[in-house]
Amino acid sequence: MDLSISTPALLFPAVSLLLLAYTNRFLTLATVIRAFSEADMSDERIIRQIDNFRKRIELIKRMQAYAVTSFFLCVICMFCLHLGYSHVGSIIFAVSLVLLAYSLLLSVREIRISAEALNIHLEDIQRECTQHKMSK
Repeated sequence: MDLSISTPALLFPAVSLLLLAYTNRFLTLATVIRAFSEADMSDERIIRQIDNFRKRIELIKRMQAYAVTSFFLCVICMFCLHLGYSHVGSIIFAVSLVLLAYSLLLSVREIRISAEALNIHLEDIQRECTQHKMSK
């Protein structure tokens, strides 16, 4: 298969938007953690939330690293194609796609953990509602 220089260039906008989305997830998580640190620290659920935050931070960090590496390999691929090394460029592009796919899988995992954090929060709300009803 002949790979033209425009093929890896097609990934530039996609990877850029993906990195922007990952950065937004990180900034949102940082905001939640900062607000969370001001909350009441008296419950076992706090430990569950902190573990959840740590997992999510690590996943977002890895998501970004794999996406950036994928992006970098796209640039290297284009450079190889420009120099006429089409076979090497094709291999590098394939590795870039694999890294991008792995980054996306990590993103799905982080979303699942984020949903778990919301469920922990909903448990707290439900518990408070139940206690409020019992106190009446």
